[in-house]
Amino acid sequence: MKFTFLSISFLFCSVVSFAQNSTVTDSTDVEKLEEVVVTGQINPQSVNKSVVEVKVISRKDIERQAGNTLADVLNNTLNLNITPNTSTGKSGVSLFGLDSQYFKVLLDNIPMINEEGVGNNMDLTLINLDDVERIEYVEGAMGVQYGSNAISGIINIITKKSSKNKLDITAYVQEETIGDEYEWFDKGRHIQSIKVGGNISEKLYANATYTRNDFGGFWNDKKGENYELNDGLRGHEWLPKLQQNSKALLSYEAEGFNIFYRFEYLHEDIYKYNETVDPNENASTGTTNPSALDEQYTNNRLYHHLNSSGKLFKKVNYNVSLSYQEQTKDLERYTYRIRSGAKENVEEGEYQSRSAIFSRGTFSNLLNSEWLSVQAGYELTLEEGSGSSVAIVIDPEEGAVSQSLNNYDVFAASEMQLTERFSLRPGVRVSFSNLFDTQYIGSLSAKQTLGDDWELRAIVGSANRTPNYNELYTYFVDVNHNVQGNGALTPENGVSTFLHIKKRSSLADGALRLKNKISFNYLNVDDRIELIVVNQSPLAYQYNNIDSYKAMGVFSENELYYQNIKAQLGASVQGISKVLDSRTNSNDDFLYNFQLNANVAYTVPKWDTTFSLFYKHIGEQQQFVEKTNAEGNQEFFTGKTEAYSWLDTTINKSFFDGAFITTLGARNIFDVTAVNTTAFEGGTHNGPPTQIPLGYGRSYFLKLTYHLTL
Repeated sequence: MKFTFLSISFLFCSVVSFAQNSTVTDSTDVEKLEEVVVTGQINPQSVNKSVVEVKVISRKDIERQAGNTLADVLNNTLNLNITPNTSTGKSGVSLFGLDSQYFKVLLDNIPMINEEGVGNNMDLTLINLDDVERIEYVEGAMGVQYGSNAISGIINIITKKSSKNKLDITAYVQEETIGDEYEWFDKGRHIQSIKVGGNISEKLYANATYTRNDFGGFWNDKKGENYELNDGLRGHEWLPKLQQNSKALLSYEAEGFNIFYRFEYLHEDIYKYNETVDPNENASTGTTNPSALDEQYTNNRLYHHLNSSGKLFKKVNYNVSLSYQEQTKDLERYTYRIRSGAKENVEEGEYQSRSAIFSRGTFSNLLNSEWLSVQAGYELTLEEGSGSSVAIVIDPEEGAVSQSLNNYDVFAASEMQLTERFSLRPGVRVSFSNLFDTQYIGSLSAKQTLGDDWELRAIVGSANRTPNYNELYTYFVDVNHNVQGNGALTPENGVSTFLHIKKRSSLADGALRLKNKISFNYLNVDDRIELIVVNQSPLAYQYNNIDSYKAMGVFSENELYYQNIKAQLGASVQGISKVLDSRTNSNDDFLYNFQLNANVAYTVPKWDTTFSLFYKHIGEQQQFVEKTNAEGNQEFFTGKTEAYSWLDTTINKSFFDGAFITTLGARNIFDVTAVNTTAFEGGTHNGPPTQIPLGYGRSYFLKLTYHLTL
């Protein structure tokens, strides 16, 4: 009842502000009205002039949240949910109910690699933000501009490539509790970072960054690595992990010609301590030598990116990138002697790897016209991989499969300024592959301004999702299992439609500025790939194109600026329908979910201090679950996951003209750890989970930053 009242109040405020007809006072410093964006654009341009609806998270927003990884920053985003996996150390992500297979994560317009593919299925906790200038993201299918797997949207991380200063040095340390757990080494979160950058000459800029992020795991009732009793308390509830990230950039800028090279290396260790302890009793001596079978997972990611942009023949704008990336996942299994700390029977090797050569080029201003802009482009992806997360084989010689997936794409888009207030942007892409039939992707976007205050945008786009490595090549067959990939799979087909109505207004002679937006969305995915039973006896599973997915809803996002206050408020109602043709008696009804988010920042200039609050509420989520009824027949029931809310707060204080910055904050103030659920089915050997882990409770952090500018 409380949140229903809030949502009604919110919609009322939206309607009132939409009804205002005052002209917006120009305030680029506060509202960033002239912020230039590159995502989905033919040429870089103001976010307000873009035909495509682009959202921006600025560097100041990142620092206000003390965000270290992309997961930290996006946790408050409307329609985007992040769920941690306590058993693997990864984080799962969904946008409009579709998981991370359906949206792309880009770094400077280049899809990022991970151990499961290129661009999608990213673990957002592996993306460090210390050299990031801003984050741009677009909701809805962006297949024309960014190819396969960009069905629900894209996130584009833009890094810093220049500076006005001769030398910039930034160093910080951050100490954070994990719930109420903290120790200098073994417990809590400990982060250290240093970044050095500057202008070598008028045209040459370079920077380098190193970050160490030590997460001590969430112990809760567990006793850690050196606990020797066999009572199920050894290890951690959330796995401890250590990330080390090194980056470097060299950039050259001249009139009509720019080039940069960016390098990144990530190393992550995840430690999994078995809760089962073997006492190894010696009856003759009456002694024990307890041991456990432990595992250490290691991620290594290597990233190279060479980019050149400028003008050809003093007319055509070009932007060409060449990238080589690889990520491997290694596993070390060993017997750990708890008392001595010795490792025995060590078995180690690489069990998952991906590498890719990627090139993207765009050429715009191909026609000499004031009302028509034309862009042509290409994308080349040569991807190779081995290993499967379904069937872990440490030694590739013992059964891991190595395969390749190559895509060769060409695309074109045009932007037509048909009238002073109406723009139209059609686009098309053709994708060729070594595994699949030729794919055709299209999009059509339109923007209409009504006076100086109203903007209408409509975007219709398509995109496909390429079957991933596991779906194509998994072969997990033994006495107890038969799970196989399917080389005959075809890409899933996705279409999305978004309508955005935006209003800007000002009140009280410009002292109060409002930006209000209401949006309607529809997404449809056909030929969804699902793991289905293909043989009852003996039981065998295989991936097939069989299901479909629909999502539709309405959401509103609103911003308010008044003196030293900046506030944002959003609400969303989304309905999801999953047509499970892979099941009997499938149900295609829509199940609805309500979300609310808000953040407020209040700055006290004479104190050089900003107080911030970040809030998000996710209402009760529903999902059809197939279970056995009282008569012994399979039937669909509506499973439910409880509603929950997040609240974070930070205080940013500057000293000595910004040379020192202190950020003090609290995360998860409502102390959420897990929510009850009936929305899952049991696995082959396990019953359904009754709770979903979401957090490790209320935590506190202190970040100390030093910044030197010459």
